[in-house]
Order: sequence, then C-alpha cells, then structure tokens
Amino acid sequence: MDIVGSRYLGLDVSENILTKATIRQRVQIPISFSGVEEYIGEFVSFNDLCDGKEHIAICVGKWRNSEAPLVRLHSECLTGDVFGSARCDCGPQLKEAMLRLSKESGIILYLRQEGRGIGLYNKLDAYILQDKGIDTYEANHRLDFPLDMRDYRCAVQMLHALGVNKINLLSNNPDKAEQLRQFGIDVQGMVSTSVFSNPHNQFYLKAKVLRAGHKINLDRGL
Repeated sequence: MDIVGSRYLGLDVSENILTKATIRQRVQIPISFSGVEEYIGEFVSFNDLCDGKEHIAICVGKWRNSEAPLVRLHSECLTGDVFGSARCDCGPQLKEAMLRLSKESGIILYLRQEGRGIGLYNKLDAYILQDKGIDTYEANHRLDFPLDMRDYRCAVQMLHALGVNKINLLSNNPDKAEQLRQFGIDVQGMVSTSVFSNPHNQFYLKAKVLRAGHKINLDRGL
C-alpha cells in the first residue's frame, strides 16, 4: 500500500510552531438545499494564513457549545462542488457535510487546494491521463507533482483563530488527522462520510483506499 501524506510535501513536522492567523471578517449567509429548510451559515475569512490563499470557514449552529465540534476539511473541487462532476465524490461529500451540520452544528473549512493542491488546469490535465487508465495519484506524479500536495497547516491556523483546539473530524482521509495532530489539534475521533460511488468514480475511490489509506467501505458502495 502506498500511503501518501505529509512526507510527500517535505513538511518539517518537528517544527510545529505556526504563525498566528486572525479573523478578518464574519458574515451571515442564508444557505438552502433542495428539500432542506434554509439555515444560516457564518462565513469567516482570515488574515495571515501561511499559504496566502483565501480559505474560509463556514460555521453552523451552536458549535461553540461543543467541547469537540464536528469539523470537515473540504478541499475545493470546482468540477464536483459546482458542476456536479461524477468523476469524484467531492460534491456529494460537501453536500452531505452541509446537510449534516444543519442538524448537528459544526464547521466546514473550505480549502482552496484544487486537485489535491495542483490546481484546476493541472487537474484537468491529470484527467486526460486517467482516461488512459492511470490512477489519480500516478497522474499527479507523471505531471511532476507529489502524489498529494495538500498542506493542512492553514486549517490548524483557522481552527486556532476560531478558538478550537479539539475536534471530531468528518473525513475518511487519515492524512488529514495526522497533519492536524502534528500541528497541535486534538483529533478525538474520525467520523466517516458516506460512500458516494457511481460508474464513473469507482476506479478513483479504489485508488484512494489502496494508495492513500482512505477509510471507505468499497463493498458497501461499489
């Protein structure tokens, strides 16, 4: 099994001191999904994030009342989140998180790390390679990128700015929990997302399990 993670980024996890980020602005935005009653999400922007990108937090409900709120780290996926691409499970995962938080409260950190950090254009180039039978990780490698370039130190900064140091993580990806813990977040537990399989993303989901150790029950969804 080829587990991707922080070692592919060259992160010095022994030096876990991060610069302090601060809250830039908070704004209340009504959110609604088909068949779900409208609710209010607080969208939070930040100053001084370590990678200089415009990540946001979406805070829902009475998350401050929880010692360890439910938190989803969601990497931006324009094709899946906005246009409903069936090549991945990103869009359904985001929708599931938003619906779940409307009932349970919590935080989504929406991270601008398209294509596991390689960007939108390069992700589309990787799709061309995937059409030739190469899995999503090997496609990144053949484009001269690490298998996974995502760096979750910015997420740690965001959580600290929100006053959150202890969470339950809504994810199937063990690397997210590993990086958060390495930089000082107490991940008390991981809550699995559902299995969102379809004829177009089964090879992609299998690669996430076999090459990155994602906790996805393929028998349940494939």
